[in-house]
Amino acid sequence: MTEMNKINIDALENAAGGRIREIDNPDASYANIRNQAGLQGTILFRMKNGQKVDTTGNTIKRDGFIWYEIYLDGGKYGWVAGNLIGY
Repeated sequence: MTEMNKINIDALENAAGGRIREIDNPDASYANIRNQAGLQGTILFRMKNGQKVDTTGNTIKRDGFIWYEIYLDGGKYGWVAGNLIGY
């Protein structure tokens, strides 16, 4: 695959919605998944480093972070700070 094709595929993935990312918190072994974007959101649960998350493509800037909406089991959604997921 040429570099140009790779860029086009990445652009299409981003335009179509989310991407699979991995929890990667350098300061702890987990990331908090919240019910809404922001530090005031209730913590629903924690995901360990290395676990995969499926982002929806929706982001919100709040509390000094870019928050990513993620799909959860059962058709529900949660939010994770962008600095805690790898690209």
